[in-house]
Amino acid sequence: MVRKTLSLIVFTIVCCTAASRAQQPPTLTPFQLDEVTIAQLQEGMASGRYTSRRLVELYTERINAVDRQGPALRSVIELNPDALSIADSLDAERKAGRVRSPLHGIPVLIKDNIDTADRMMTTAGSLALQGSSAPRDAFVAAKLRAAGAVILGKTNLSEWANFRSTKSTSGWSGRGGQVSNPYALDRNPCGSSSGTGAAIAANLAAIGVGTETDGSIVCPSGANALVGIKPTVGLLSRTGIIPISHTQDTAGPMTRTVADAATLLSAMTGVDPEDAATTSGRGRSAADYTTALKADGLKGARIGIARRRYFGYSPVADRLIDAAIADMKAQGAIIVDPANIATAGRLDDCEFEILLYEFKADLNKYLAARGASAPVHSLRDLIAFNLREKEREMPFFAQEILIMAEKKGPLTSAPYRKALTTCRLRARAQGLDAVMTKFRLDAIVAPTGSPAWPTDPVNGDHFLGASSTPAAVAGYPSITVPAGFTYGLPVGVSFIGRAWSEAKLIRLAYAYEQATKHRRPPAFLRSISLEPRRTLQNQVEPGRT
Repeated sequence: MVRKTLSLIVFTIVCCTAASRAQQPPTLTPFQLDEVTIAQLQEGMASGRYTSRRLVELYTERINAVDRQGPALRSVIELNPDALSIADSLDAERKAGRVRSPLHGIPVLIKDNIDTADRMMTTAGSLALQGSSAPRDAFVAAKLRAAGAVILGKTNLSEWANFRSTKSTSGWSGRGGQVSNPYALDRNPCGSSSGTGAAIAANLAAIGVGTETDGSIVCPSGANALVGIKPTVGLLSRTGIIPISHTQDTAGPMTRTVADAATLLSAMTGVDPEDAATTSGRGRSAADYTTALKADGLKGARIGIARRRYFGYSPVADRLIDAAIADMKAQGAIIVDPANIATAGRLDDCEFEILLYEFKADLNKYLAARGASAPVHSLRDLIAFNLREKEREMPFFAQEILIMAEKKGPLTSAPYRKALTTCRLRARAQGLDAVMTKFRLDAIVAPTGSPAWPTDPVNGDHFLGASSTPAAVAGYPSITVPAGFTYGLPVGVSFIGRAWSEAKLIRLAYAYEQATKHRRPPAFLRSISLEPRRTLQNQVEPGRT
């Protein structure tokens, strides 16, 4: 018995020591650009402390230390070989007295489904497009260049924006491998803008751009303690972005502050003759979304709480969002609780049907436009490529969704038209518009999602729930802001609004952010601490600064 007891004690000590070591972060030198904002970088360049070239050098060193080595996030899929020369030309412009915009000289990372006509590839993370460059810049990439931003590189993502398999693992691509969450490296960064989320959270660039069809900006932003804006469909052009759905796709900012997100959004808006959806935004977009940054922006705002379906799947997330609601009330918001969306739970089937039809039509059109340099020219070609390269492309999960999409008919098909009509009605008139009109709401609030789950390539994502679908299907805007931490993992709170209400949502999100300041940089822990907590209250860390 004594020997048994001693053995148990030794075993316990060894295990606890091993667990403690497993949780220890890799040793990293302090980074002088940690958590800096666009405004601070502009001030640094104006004073001569920094140049754009020096910023590119510093962020590149950071990527080499954190993304390629050390924690090895695998969030940056490719660096721009021309970044230094671009920065030099922008420094020369500044020296000559020309500053194009608040983004002049600012390094930005963009998702690897956004075309750039340079020496970088655009592949959606797929080996099927490796070696192929886009013939011209995406509209939003051209807008960034015109504003003076330096496109530092492309970020890894869930391959094909997570529209390949029903058993996929978010953040994995055949070309880039698996992205890790910088808050706990064995946890998932969510997706599909996984690389942008992890990279900006880890301060690998000043700001980042993601894309979303349903949750692909807000989920990785929530899981990485970022501000993410999913705009109204049509506010930003989709020309030159590898598509899933022309009714739901949009690019959007992913940043560490609401102010930076507003600045980045302002730079990317514009009417694009090649994207008809942007014509409906003519006269509805703001020239400068930073004018909405009001610290008292919650005062008098009517905030509805969408509890049915969007609470209940994660008790710790619920508790953090309830605390966020109390913070909003303390800032003068009028809380309407509950303000449930009547059609919650009635959008998934019609949405998936729409996406299958539109993915086939839109991807075929996009691949045909890539020209002869692209290794594949259609969805059928892509499926065949994946089968030929299954050891590299399908080591963990298959391509069921691609196969389902390929079986669909044209966009004139009756089932597609019916699904589109049904989904739009349920998401808009019977959904968000109905509840916002009934309660005279400025925004609807819900948890963005659960804390990050462990990455599991064997079984795929352990997805519990999220609130992105109503805004995604409606084509309406939403913003996620850090709401706190549990077990060291971030949780976001989402503000959802009517079409073209970005300025209002930015005002609300900024006021909440300034009142709470939950954002904090990652520690690159190998794993979270699983030491027992006595109560649920103790599981929730306020994370205030």
